Amino acid sequence: MKFSELTKSQLEELYAETKAKYEEKKAEGISLNIARGKPAPEQLDLVMGMLDCLSSHDLCKAQDGTDCRNYGVFDGLPEMKQIFADLLEVKPSNIIIFGNSSLNIMFDIISRHFTHGAAGCTPWSQLEKVKFLCPVPGYDRHFGVTEYFGVEMINVPMNDEGPDMDMVEDLVSHDDSIKGIWCIPVYSNPGGVVYSEKTVKRLAALKPAAKDFRIFWDNAYFVHHLYEEDQGKIPEILSECAKAGNPDLVYEFCSTSKISFPGSGVSAVAASETNIKEIAARLTFQTIGHDKMNQLRHVRFFKNADAVRAHMMEHAKLLRPKFEVSLKVLERELGDLEIATWTKPRGGYFISFDAMDGCAKRIVSLCKEAGMVLTGAGATFPYKKDPNDRNIRIAPSFPKVEEIEKAMELFCVCVKLATIEKILGK
Repeated sequence: MKFSELTKSQLEELYAETKAKYEEKKAEGISLNIARGKPAPEQLDLVMGMLDCLSSHDLCKAQDGTDCRNYGVFDGLPEMKQIFADLLEVKPSNIIIFGNSSLNIMFDIISRHFTHGAAGCTPWSQLEKVKFLCPVPGYDRHFGVTEYFGVEMINVPMNDEGPDMDMVEDLVSHDDSIKGIWCIPVYSNPGGVVYSEKTVKRLAALKPAAKDFRIFWDNAYFVHHLYEEDQGKIPEILSECAKAGNPDLVYEFCSTSKISFPGSGVSAVAASETNIKEIAARLTFQTIGHDKMNQLRHVRFFKNADAVRAHMMEHAKLLRPKFEVSLKVLERELGDLEIATWTKPRGGYFISFDAMDGCAKRIVSLCKEAGMVLTGAGATFPYKKDPNDRNIRIAPSFPKVEEIEKAMELFCVCVKLATIEKILGK
């Protein structure tokens, strides 16, 4: 039954039925917040053993004898670097370990570009205009950082292979006020897109007009696969940039935030030798060293990159049913109506849902009224302005499977109701 094939009287009848069903759902008293991709308690239980890894002063020394209780080693424990290096397929010398937040690293680097510049270029604060490319739909917190600094953000459409590279190449080659691009290359937020090999190579080979243009490569979900047999794999970006003659073009970020404890994990940046030296030189004014005890806990618990990968398959066992039931309900309730599309991710934390144009805000509002909080409509675009008012980010990770099923049934009722209202002009 396609909505487009229904007469006005049929739509009016369907509206009354759907409205009644919505009121029934409201009466169920659903109370869920799926606005953010939070790991569920069962996922956090997987790393509780980390709290017991350091039980006495005899266990507080790193492999090289460093006493992790004291000052020093501002760029990170060598064994922590090694784990990240093996996961990212780079050299340990290309990595600096930070605190608990990769977003904090991104914020700091952009801040330093504004105050001190990069690559010997004029600090951005002294420029008339600074612009950033923003693949959309994308990550609201990325856009929040650049908005905070007053950067002009330019929407770049995403497709099945990543950002529209024809547009990216054209823009950066002709406008030296464009200083960067946000990228989540594996299981993008919210679309779950894995950049194609061609896209990665084209990004690495960019010829920006701005000498200080940088790719902010947020590899947030690089080991967050839902299926062991179908894992997102991309070329290693630092080596691709080097091969293309652009060794300093990229900053790569990652963390253990959804691997160990969110907010209590370990983050890192990977970059060229030149960029690492520049970051390190500035970092010495900011800190004597990040939390080595936390790094040591992670090293003791995970031991190596293979153990991290195995650990993430345990996460997948918990997450996969939630994604599968979400997609099952969407297909069952909306699959034949031709009023929406959605992604079917193989990893990451989100489903990207596109409703009929002009319906997203109404859907989110209806859900909230019935007890379910979603990420705000427009959040996946710069300035929270979705030009078509259609994209909604669904985050099924935190609730239990049975809660997700009920939530998605409510969501589908809200989609139908908002769509009929739009068609009928109510």
